[in-house]
Amino acid sequence: MATKKTAKAQHHSYSAHEYIKVVPLHSPEPALAAAAMPHLVYSGGPLLTSVQVYTIFWGKKWSAEPGAGMATKLNAFYKAILGSPLIDQLAEYSVPGKSITHGSLVGSKVITANPPAASVTDTSIRTQLNAWISARTVPATTANTLYFIYLDPGIVSIMGGSKSCSSYCGYHDAVGKVYYAVMPYPSCSGCLGGLAAFDALTGTSSHELCEAITDPVPGGGWYDSQNGEIGDICAWRFKQVAGYNVQLEWSNAQNQCV
Repeated sequence: MATKKTAKAQHHSYSAHEYIKVVPLHSPEPALAAAAMPHLVYSGGPLLTSVQVYTIFWGKKWSAEPGAGMATKLNAFYKAILGSPLIDQLAEYSVPGKSITHGSLVGSKVITANPPAASVTDTSIRTQLNAWISARTVPATTANTLYFIYLDPGIVSIMGGSKSCSSYCGYHDAVGKVYYAVMPYPSCSGCLGGLAAFDALTGTSSHELCEAITDPVPGGGWYDSQNGEIGDICAWRFKQVAGYNVQLEWSNAQNQCV
């Protein structure tokens, strides 16, 4: 893990567990060579074989324009991308009894109650997500549920010793059998990478989507101990799928980002 940290994020401080699961900042500097030829190895953990995405837009700015329009566009992105060739290419990471197929957007919710004022920790998000599930504010989790939590513009995400826009642009994790991703609104050059906010969000969201499908418990599914998850190896390299900006993902079969 130390080698990977040096190769991809020498200016930022992560714990080993934190670095597994983040979208790193975009850097204008030339990318350094990978520590070793990437090859993802399956560790026997769960896979999201037919992912059921539920989007949560947390904060007051998502209920009025321009936030409401952005939320609508992000939901349209998931409806298109979850049945697209981006998901088809993940089929190579199927294992006996766990075949990765198309997913679906199963719902969406704007939650204006108890929004973070300036920043929110991962611990607080875990607590809040479990409370929403218990109160049936959002649907109960299944073996394939993936909650995508989008934060209001201006809200800083804090995960362990790291902060969004200082060290990362999003992350995914699991608390028990609840799988989730946290997507702060891109408001810095490191999380925009020269893109419009919507294109940056679809790019980083696709990064976390593919990682959560193939490695929902970070390090327990398909993972490379030197280079990270499927999206880490190809971070900030994009293509168009179904009319949307998405990130390239590592293919063991083709031995390259595709």
